[in-house]
Amino acid sequence: MAKSPNAFRTISEAAEAVGAPQHVLRFWETKFPFVAPVKRAGGRRFYRPQDIVVLKAIRRLLHDEGLTIKGVQRLHKEQGLARLSAYGDPDAAFSMDAPTGSATAQEASGTADRSEPELRRILADLEQARARLDAVLAN
Repeated sequence: MAKSPNAFRTISEAAEAVGAPQHVLRFWETKFPFVAPVKRAGGRRFYRPQDIVVLKAIRRLLHDEGLTIKGVQRLHKEQGLARLSAYGDPDAAFSMDAPTGSATAQEASGTADRSEPELRRILADLEQARARLDAVLAN
């Protein structure tokens, strides 16, 4: 029987979903305070669906995009958890950061009237620009 998409996952299930070994997930907990699975008696970890998205984002940023641990920490500090999570699941139907002010995030950024393909293209352009900037700053 398959689990509900909203069910909590064990560390072995999370590791399989993320594509990283269990010891790596434990290590990321020490480096990223926003990775905080629920711990039951005996220290057993259970990951929420949002945790899996964050872990996928971290894996993608570290392994596919070439960011360092400090780079991911900086991205979280500068842009927040919701933005970082977009790297793990751009189609996630939940928001991890509470909206601020009276306007929604889309209204505030002027993206409410743009199509999804256009927004994805803009995002890709921005990510490429950031990668080039990070490369220049690293030298």
